[in-house]
Amino acid sequence: MQDYEAATVEPVGPLLERSVMRPLAPLGTVAALYVEPKGCYVGVPGVDPWDEARDARTYAGPHPVVAHPPCQRWGRFWHGSTRKPHQYKLGDDGGCFAAALAALRLNGGVLEHPMDSHAWKYFRLKKPPRKGGWIEAAPGLWTCCVYQGHYGHLAGKGTWLLVAGVPKRLLPELRWGKTPQRLHPRAVELHGYEKARRIGMMAMVGGKDKTAIRNGTPPEFRDLLIEIARSAVNPVEQGAAALALLKRIRYHAQRHALPRDWLTAADEVLGTWHAVKLTHPEIGA
Repeated sequence: MQDYEAATVEPVGPLLERSVMRPLAPLGTVAALYVEPKGCYVGVPGVDPWDEARDARTYAGPHPVVAHPPCQRWGRFWHGSTRKPHQYKLGDDGGCFAAALAALRLNGGVLEHPMDSHAWKYFRLKKPPRKGGWIEAAPGLWTCCVYQGHYGHLAGKGTWLLVAGVPKRLLPELRWGKTPQRLHPRAVELHGYEKARRIGMMAMVGGKDKTAIRNGTPPEFRDLLIEIARSAVNPVEQGAAALALLKRIRYHAQRHALPRDWLTAADEVLGTWHAVKLTHPEIGA
């Protein structure tokens, strides 16, 4: 008897969606930038993961991105420990956020950062309301506040998203608003309600994987970000609204003395924009 499970059948013609008999869209490739080498993006079909070893700052396209640039120098404690304040400079992340923002602008997709990230103010992006909803952060960029606790994270984990290459009407309706308060039963037992409320769920997570759990992206939220990125088109087609922001990115690169090859890449990006303007004057200044 033939082993049907082991049999290989070559498809004839395009794949069809049986309900309406139309060609199925191919699974678009997405580049996942600044991810862990053994994280949740590794092994996902259609996802090209860029970990620290590949240096996501050098990503030059052509696929849309899901970017998770490091947040330590942009968050609440950007300066370092409260016991040793001002160890670091605001935004001193080796150019990771600037490069992620450039990749987002040039290729489309979505960028994720913690709620209240100082990067929004630095790059002159409008901050989203905590209650949720998409707003325009800058020309051609959309931002929102969403809590990953709605998507499986142990904590609420307020998060800001930044999207390029997707019209507002096509942006997904997310689970808006703060997650309901969750208390660890052991924390209540040991410390009482008030302290358990203050320290939150993550305080009761121990072991060597605590940081990975805190920083990790739940699979459902990961899939949402991939879906958003796959719906993006290359923002070059949207016009030259990104030019001013790219200049701001280059200024950031100079200020932090990033490697010369990165600055050269930024100059090439700006040169490309000027060339596009010359050949397609209809896109505007």
